[in-house]
Amino acid sequence: MIGRCKIVFIGAGSMSFGLGMLRDLFSTRELAGSTLTLVDHDAQSLARMTELAHVLNAASGSRFTIEHTIERRPALDGAGFVINATVIDRLRLWKLDFEIPRKYGIRHTLGENGGPGGLFFTLRTLPLVFDIVRDMEERCPQALFINFSNPENCIVLALGRHSRIRTIGLCHGLFMSRDDVARILDMPAAEVAVWGAGLNHFQWLLHIRRRHTGEDLYPRLRERELHHDPSFAPLTRRLFHAFGLWPTCSDEHLGELLAYGWEAGEKGYDFARDEADREKLRSTIDAVLSGGDVPAEWRTASGERGAAVIAGAMHDGGRLIESGIVYNQGAIPNLPDDAAVEVPVMVDPAGVHPISLGPLPDAIAKLLLTQVSVQQLAVEAAVRASKEIALQALLIDPVVNSATAASSLLEELWEANRRYIRPCI
Repeated sequence: MIGRCKIVFIGAGSMSFGLGMLRDLFSTRELAGSTLTLVDHDAQSLARMTELAHVLNAASGSRFTIEHTIERRPALDGAGFVINATVIDRLRLWKLDFEIPRKYGIRHTLGENGGPGGLFFTLRTLPLVFDIVRDMEERCPQALFINFSNPENCIVLALGRHSRIRTIGLCHGLFMSRDDVARILDMPAAEVAVWGAGLNHFQWLLHIRRRHTGEDLYPRLRERELHHDPSFAPLTRRLFHAFGLWPTCSDEHLGELLAYGWEAGEKGYDFARDEADREKLRSTIDAVLSGGDVPAEWRTASGERGAAVIAGAMHDGGRLIESGIVYNQGAIPNLPDDAAVEVPVMVDPAGVHPISLGPLPDAIAKLLLTQVSVQQLAVEAAVRASKEIALQALLIDPVVNSATAASSLLEELWEANRRYIRPCI
């Protein structure tokens, strides 16, 4: 054991993400004996996940002390780490973020992290995030804020600008791209190592190597990709051909940030499948809580890196985290310091240390600069609750193809989100 800590998990009532986080914490032996405080405003969901936490804790032998509460502020006292997985009225508002711009002729893919949807996700999410970090500044100012909530770039950028709290955002997008590349290479994903840099959902794989030998796999990828199923990831591959590197993390996520992203499909998120998957998971959890066997995969790590970050921050040797969203400040030298970027990081007791892979190729940096500018304006619109700045963000966004549409959708989505939009600074 390397030590014990207090971990506060805000948004712990989420079944899908909550389960993954519990799996990771309880399978990380360095954290055994720590305190886990689960926080959620939904008492019923919180009770279910707390009961599940006790079951998994016992099954793993991790000896965590488990607490739960709907009161966030007192829960933060003494915390070393705060995990954020909060979201506001997720599916209902996400549907509006997608459908209302479409009504006004905006062609887009998901409506979550880019385009009008990304703007309004930022406008309604940042006030809640700032409520959390202001409480942290008062009650646990040395704690590390580990963010999993979207939109990651805008949250990390806003906190880099306006908070003293140490922050890292985490996303599994890099691993999604590694798996896609391994599929084309016809290799097990575990044998493929990737190193990427860029923005969240807009990283570029600067290196693709065979894990145990260091062999450069880019030549093999370029050869095999030419003959791979043309229906697989067409937008990603078009960018690969044009810019020479493989972008992360999927056509849908990339498409949110590009004027032509819709050309690879504009069906939007599959809300029906989401509901079906959640119902299936709910049934499985309820069966376990009724005395059924714990599924074997629930006794192992999920692949997310939250628990690894915590273990690294407690260990003198530190921990390499393949991909983290951080405030730039030179990590990617040809992007603005005032940007949120996704790069490899080293985490140790002194903090989160971005690993610079050097400048991006010039054309890629110029492509990303457009999105950096959109995100900078979106953050300012959110922290100031400014409809005027929100309109400016829309008018420079490459997804928005009409000033008239921008004004119309702004009015409608602003009204739908009015109760959540308020100044943060």
